[in-house]
Parts: sequence; C-alpha cells; structure tokens
Amino acid sequence: MSAATAPPAGGKVRAVVGLLVAFELISGFLQGATIPLVPELQRWQGIGTGQAQWITSVQYLAAAVSVPALGRLGDLYGHRRMIRIALATIAVGALLVACAPNLGVLLLGRALMGPLAALLPLEIGLVRDRLSVDGGRRAVGLLVGALTLGSVLGHALAGPLLALLGDLRPTLFALAALAVACVALSFMAIPESRTRAKGRMDWSGAALLAVALVLLLGTVSRGSSWGWASAPTLGGLAAAVALLYVWARLQLRNPQALVDVRALGRRASAPYYASGFVLGAVLLGGQTVAVSFMATAPKETGYGFGLAAWQISLCGIIPHVMAFLGSSLCANLAGRIGYRRLLLFAFTLLTCGYGGLIALHTGLVPFTVANALVGFGVGLALGGLPTVIVESSAADRTASATAVYNNFKTLGGSVGGAVFGVVLGSLVIGSTNTPTLSAYVTIWTCAAVACLAAVGVQLLARPPLATATEPAAPAAPAPSPSA
Repeated sequence: MSAATAPPAGGKVRAVVGLLVAFELISGFLQGATIPLVPELQRWQGIGTGQAQWITSVQYLAAAVSVPALGRLGDLYGHRRMIRIALATIAVGALLVACAPNLGVLLLGRALMGPLAALLPLEIGLVRDRLSVDGGRRAVGLLVGALTLGSVLGHALAGPLLALLGDLRPTLFALAALAVACVALSFMAIPESRTRAKGRMDWSGAALLAVALVLLLGTVSRGSSWGWASAPTLGGLAAAVALLYVWARLQLRNPQALVDVRALGRRASAPYYASGFVLGAVLLGGQTVAVSFMATAPKETGYGFGLAAWQISLCGIIPHVMAFLGSSLCANLAGRIGYRRLLLFAFTLLTCGYGGLIALHTGLVPFTVANALVGFGVGLALGGLPTVIVESSAADRTASATAVYNNFKTLGGSVGGAVFGVVLGSLVIGSTNTPTLSAYVTIWTCAAVACLAAVGVQLLARPPLATATEPAAPAAPAPSPSA
C-alpha cells in the first residue's frame, strides 16, 4: 500500500473529523446569528422590510447556485481543495458585510457567504473517502449535529454579543473573524480525498441550472409581494420549469453531467430526495410559525400565549436542542435498527409532533412537548437523509449527490415558506393582518400530511446498499455503481 493511499492513523482521523466539526459549528453559528441581527442591519442601512428580506434571500439564491457546482468540483478535483475555496469565499463575504458602506455591498457580501451550504456536502465527500462505512456514518452525524448546535448558539448568542460589543459593526467583524479563522484551520492536518470522478466540469449545465434555480427561488420568494396570480409570478415559475426541463434533458445526454439525473428517479434514492424536500418545507419554511403563535396575545385573538421575547427564546431553544440530540444519536440508533427504519421513525415522529401541535395548542407545556417531538424528528432526519443518499450514490459523486439533496431541501424551504405565508396572509381576523387560529392549524395540518406522505414514499424505497454491519471500506475505494 502506497503512502498516498494508506489510511490515516486513528489520531489523525479524529483530528480531521474534529476540524470539520469545528467548520460546521461555526457555519451554523454564522447562519443562526443572521436572523436576530436583521432588524439591526435594517436600521444600519436605512432600508424597509421588503429590502431587508433580501439579506437572507440572496444567500439562499447564492447557495442554490454554488452548492451543486462546488459539490461536483469537489468530486473532480478534491474535497479539501473546494472546502478551502468555499471557506475563503465565505470569509471575504463576511468581511464585506462588516465593512459594507451601502446595501449593494452588503448584499454582495451575503451572496459570497452562499457557499456556507456547500461545506457539509464537501465534508461528507471527504469523510466517506477517508473513513470506514461505520466511521463515515458517525462522522456525518457529528457534522450535522455540530451544524444544528451552531445554529442554536448563533441564534441565542447574537443578541448578547451585540449588547456586549455595543454596536453592530464590531459584532459583524467578530463574526467575520470566525470565518477567517476557519480559513487558517483548513490548512492544518486535513488530508485530501483520494477518489476522483473522471471527466470534466459541466460548466454549461451549471450555468443553466443556476439560472433556473435563481429564477425559481427568486420568484417564489417574491410571490407574496407580487401576487401569486400576477403575470411576473406565473411567468417566472413557468420559465423556471421550462429551463429545468431543458436542463434535465441535456444532463441525460451529457456523459460528463453535473448531476446524475437518472439517480433522482431510482427507487433507492428518489424517495429520500423527496423526503428532503418535505423536511426543508416544514423546517425552513415553518421556522417562524411557532414563534408567531407563542407571541400572540390570547386576550386579543383567543389563542397563543403572549410570551415575551426572552420567553420565546427559552421555549424555542428546546426543539433546537432536541434536534441536536437527534442528529448526534442518529448513527448509534441506525446501527441498531438500520437507516431505513430510522428515517421512517423520524418522519413518523414529525407527523405525530405536528398532530400534537394541532391537538395541544391550548397549553404551553403540551405545546412545547409537541414542539420538542418535532425537533427530535428533525434531528434524526437531518442526520439520516444525507447518509442514505450518499450510500445510494456512486463513490465518485458523493459531494454532488449531497449537494443536490441540499438544493431539494432549500427548494422545499422556499416553497413551504411561500405556502405558509399565503395561509397566514389569507386567513386573518376581520380587516386586520392578524392570522386566525385556523391559519396555524391549517399550516400544522399541511406539515403533518406532508410528513406522512414522506413516510409513504419511503415505504416504496429499496433498502440502502450499505448496512450497519457492513465491513469497513477498503483503503483506496474504487467508484461503485449507483444503487
């Protein structure tokens, strides 16, 4: 066995996973800290609510473009190399945000932070190549858990950090310092992946997919303000669907395709991509619904709990902690029951959790318990879905397969957010803008039905190729056929 292909020593493996976990922890922190700082960013730049929406939307749009491209480049030229490039781009973006003299520079910086979403697919590609099957599964669980924990810490500590530093700009520079530190850490003891995909980068496919996704996600994000039946919205959606159709046909004909489109329709993987879409819809699309419900004063509306901001933070952190526990325990639980049963269990928990929100929304304690159930189900799904998708893909397409899953999840979040926004804006009390109780019940019912549908499609899936008892991967794995 050559030095180039010898597996790293145990200590080095632990160091590698530790550094990747640190990257995900900081990635989650940077993403989680954004939402609490949006009002301050809005005041700093002197912009309205509509413009402030682009502070988050532009990063999602940039992620939709960069994630599949960086994933494929990682498979072709090395995951460590692309991790470094992604981290450097993120650091430049964070510094631009901190220095921004105007809204244009601020949005450019936020766009350059889009590759935050590409880190996890690249890291999964690296650990799958360097570790055994069991070690890779545990590493994925740690990475997803670190991302979830970082998001919790970012959301919880952004306000105190702002109060401690006394001004927004030093706070943004502190966040930028974390991003710069990650760039320096990436040049430490991280080995490069050994398996390489053959061929070259499909730049034309990447460009066409980027245009289609930006058009689709951009139209969905602006649908509420434009009107869902308006010409710009309907035209944008129709054009995006047409471009995606053309892109898919071209990918099927291209031997060096950016995305293995055929894999999206296989029974071993298609149900899990669909489940990723559902997970994104209920997780990303509905992340503010419970907060709004808890903040609503019951004396004025007949529902809600009228909680103060600090009480909402205290109650809201419980499902996040449960999500962290779920993702951390994912590998151990899957070792006992298998990943297929684990994901069925996860989406069954989500279905029961949203059912609990429907039935138990009149009391804060049972409402919080139901929300915690949702959080635990989310954690298990976040840890299990990437693993199943990776193990049903070819070894030389690990990062790009995970990147496609991430895009499905982001797309689900955009669609879910749009649908839930329409429900909250349509079912209102009288002539006010306050949603009725039936609006929240409708959203939770949609979420429960969607999660139950995910259980149904997973029952149709073939079991993943790898099992919990599978022997360790060889030192220099050769590309395997897709399931």
